[in-house]
Order: sequence, then structure tokens, then C-alpha cells
Amino acid sequence: MRILLKLELDCTPDAAWRAIRSPAVFQQVSAPFTAFDSLEQGGFPELWPEGDHRVLARAFGLVDAGTQNIGISFPRRTDGVRVMRDSGPPLSGPLAIITRWRHQLAVSALPDGRTLYRDELSFSAGLATPLVWLGLWAFWQWRAVGIRRLSSSWSA
Repeated sequence: MRILLKLELDCTPDAAWRAIRSPAVFQQVSAPFTAFDSLEQGGFPELWPEGDHRVLARAFGLVDAGTQNIGISFPRRTDGVRVMRDSGPPLSGPLAIITRWRHQLAVSALPDGRTLYRDELSFSAGLATPLVWLGLWAFWQWRAVGIRRLSSSWSA
């Protein structure tokens, strides 16, 4: 199944690019529905580097939802679109019902200097996929509200 967001943000593409690579922004737009704790030595980095990053997810900051490997890569493009991909699967807990996870975020410039933000999640959870889709779709709409709200304060 897929979930798509396409937003016009009131910030520059450089500011949006920095924000989507920031674990702090990731946590801000996920709260209060989901809180994440880094399981890596030293905690979250300032910006996501390529590679694997293990996190603990907690529903509403309280209920253990399991661990996930956030597998970051930055596919190279020549068309001016900057992309961050997370292909890390859930590893344990209720989230482990998800067997395939591909999350891609992209930013590019709009003619007026603002940012076109695209966010696509593709996943599978076997027979439970439609039910999981419903929960993830609601969470993605919440993320969109947070991204729109915060984007005007992002600066490069």
C-alpha cells in the first residue's frame, strides 16, 4: 500500500532539506502520537547520515510499539530534486507486522522560491495491510500538519 503527501512549504528548499534530515524535526512532527528514542550510542545525530539507525517507538510516548531500523540513504539525482530514503524495517513489537517499508522524502524548488515537499510511504503488512494503512494514513496526515506548521520557521 502507499501513502502520499505533496505539500507546498513556506521555506526555501535548503531549509526543508536540512529539516527532513533532522532527527529533532522527525520527533517534532511525530509527537504526540509517536515518540522515538535513539538506541544508538550517543543518541540521535544532528542530521541523519547514511546508514542504519535503531530507534524505539512509543505510542503516545508511553506504550512500547517496538524497535525499528531507520535505514537512511540519499539517492543521487540530476534534476535538482533532493531525496532521502528510509528502507529500514520494523524489528520488534507490534510494528513488526510490517514486512516491507520504503519511505521516501523529496524536496525541490518552486518557481517562487518556496519548496515542493513530497513524502511517499510504501509498505506491506500481509493480510493486515488495510488496517495498518488506516493507522499510518492518519499518522501521515498528522505529520503533514506539523510539517506545514513548522516549515515557516525553518531557515537554511
